[in-house]
Amino acid sequence: MGEDGEEDGEEGGNGNGFDPSEMTVTLSQFPDTIDPLDHITGDYFDVYDHIYEPLFDFEPGEGIFPRVAEDWEAQGDGTTEIYLRDDVVFHNGDDLTAEDVAWTIERTIDPEMGVPSPIGTFGLGSIEGAEAVDETTVAIEYGAAPGLAEFEFGNYARALNRQWAIDNYDAENDAISGSSPEDFNGTGPYEVVDFTSGEEIVLESFDDYWGDEPPFEQVTFNSDSESSGRVASLEAGETDLTINILPEDVATVQEAPDIEVRRVTSFRNIFCPMKNTVEPFDSQEFRQAMNYAVDNTEIVETALSGFGEPRGQPVAPGINGFNDDIEPYEQDIGMAESLVEESGYGGAEIELVAPQGRYLNDADIAEMVADQIDQLENVSCEASIVDFGVVSDANSAGVDPDEFEIPFYMIGWGTITGDTDYGVQGFFTIPDNPNRTFDDEELSDAILESQQIEDPDERREKLEEVNQLAHEKAPFVFLHTQESIYGIREEIQWEPREDETVYLWGMDA
Repeated sequence: MGEDGEEDGEEGGNGNGFDPSEMTVTLSQFPDTIDPLDHITGDYFDVYDHIYEPLFDFEPGEGIFPRVAEDWEAQGDGTTEIYLRDDVVFHNGDDLTAEDVAWTIERTIDPEMGVPSPIGTFGLGSIEGAEAVDETTVAIEYGAAPGLAEFEFGNYARALNRQWAIDNYDAENDAISGSSPEDFNGTGPYEVVDFTSGEEIVLESFDDYWGDEPPFEQVTFNSDSESSGRVASLEAGETDLTINILPEDVATVQEAPDIEVRRVTSFRNIFCPMKNTVEPFDSQEFRQAMNYAVDNTEIVETALSGFGEPRGQPVAPGINGFNDDIEPYEQDIGMAESLVEESGYGGAEIELVAPQGRYLNDADIAEMVADQIDQLENVSCEASIVDFGVVSDANSAGVDPDEFEIPFYMIGWGTITGDTDYGVQGFFTIPDNPNRTFDDEELSDAILESQQIEDPDERREKLEEVNQLAHEKAPFVFLHTQESIYGIREEIQWEPREDETVYLWGMDA
């Protein structure tokens, strides 16, 4: 320290070298696409939401609030009109129009247009179309209750600059791609000034942003797939915030000066889908047996050091429709072996495919799950650890046996809309859903019925029935709800959210 009590060194810093005008965020996975519609992964949203901002602000447990959309009103005919601000501009200087928003929604939900978007399948499942009514009014059409549609467009409605995207990328037929700052063009509080594909993206505050000035002048996003590496960067002052700290690295952060751990139980469940169009997973008895073979409590206590909660349904507490009466499956080896024999698949040999570095101790958890199943006298199971992209592709490959090679894998799903439908419809509904992971008409019909119920209390009760039905049919090996564990500079004022989103505009330093 200098004699006047200020840090010797860079101007604008503080006692530990932190510059409050700049922010570096280290993710566990760097986006492998620049198309803001070609993903449904949390790390990607953490980057691209600052460039292609959401139309609404969503607060977990509270609903949606105005942002780019100033107001909205259900019309009573299967449409809701959204009224946009008239002072929003893209980073290239073009005005945002209702046509941009309507075209972006159409491109998201139409697999024949642009890039087949998982957001359209999983995020905007009830949305059927959109059109511009006038310069600032968008009519969104849906085939469900207005309340469900609001959960969906309230979380996933974004805006691309239609003419820019078509002129530069023919984006009605192809994905947006590129390797320079000019390949990004949103309306968000930050614009891209430097981009190294696969490594780093640097943003600066956008001078003509319609809203409040963001808290940091410059933001850098990078990634490290190893928790220990992310923690080391935090300790060295090379990053200011990092996600997915593993339980074994928590003490390292807590004991280091100037940084700390912040955590929250998330909306993300970890589970292992079993595609029931192939043997042995076409048997409900076999799928239930896999659940009875696994000790969720031991996994949480051992692999996660208690940073999680065992779960027996597709969604987490706090989600609309979560069923308080559903307990996790308890390990019962005898029951599991008996159900395997009842299924007719005694002697089955299966493989669990799982990622490494995407979720908290995911590879270790997968090994434990496989070992516990392998304890059964009449089933053999091994774990195969792969890159997350392999698992993501398996999850999107649908249930046609000719279209996929991996029927049993581990993945996580954050029900970020706050509604059970988001945690089930993309996996289980049959009509017009080539990406579903499970084929069961009773479960599909129950979900579709819930989508049409307008009374909130009645719909919540139906969703609780959906979760009970899912528990019984066992489309997944249900594992746990994951905690979100962050490492962060002490000076940064920010509380983590249950939906795992990282919004820099909600921070201060």
